[in-house]
Amino acid sequence: MKKDIHLIASDDHQFNAYEHKPENAHAGLVVLQEIFGVNDHIRYTSDQFANAGYHVISPALFDRTQKNVQLGYTHQDALEGVELRSRIAPEETLLDIIASAKHLPYQKIGIVGYCWGGSLSWRAATETKLFSAASCWYGAAIPSLLQHPHHCPVQMHFGEKDHSIPLDAIEKVRQAYKDVDIYVYENADHGFGCQARDSFHKEAYELAQKRTLDFFAKNL
Repeated sequence: MKKDIHLIASDDHQFNAYEHKPENAHAGLVVLQEIFGVNDHIRYTSDQFANAGYHVISPALFDRTQKNVQLGYTHQDALEGVELRSRIAPEETLLDIIASAKHLPYQKIGIVGYCWGGSLSWRAATETKLFSAASCWYGAAIPSLLQHPHHCPVQMHFGEKDHSIPLDAIEKVRQAYKDVDIYVYENADHGFGCQARDSFHKEAYELAQKRTLDFFAKNL
């Protein structure tokens, strides 16, 4: 069953979320958006994980500044998404992620995020103890967030040609966290896992998705 729901964070902020609960759900999973909102792509991505047996919640993280944001992938959409993100404190976003995890009635809960959500997945793994596994896809802020240990197994996925996350920055993460599985996909750019973007890279996406599903199967 899939539907839009309302959740409440610990600071009383009410926000929307997309929920997909399959009948055979065996674990919970929080799916975090890019800077484009909980749009058709994020809903499709959530559905893919639900089809694999996970009870999925995808919180509308822009709701703290603007409700019902569902952007496309033009340059103007990207600028709007960056501006919306800049108006929300990371600490507030983390409250929404925590509320999403607490909505899921399972002993083991995973988290996966893309772009902005990739960085937030890392923050959730290092700044909370709610998650049993975290998969972080092309999170550009990760190299600047190396102050804390992670509290669950983590894997990361980056594109070789992603200029927002240069290879030397990825190496910095690798050296700081030798127990994190870090994958760099040849000829892949930022957003390689999004079918709606010009940067979509089918082979890299399929391999990263397989690794993510295998990772969750092992840890959730």
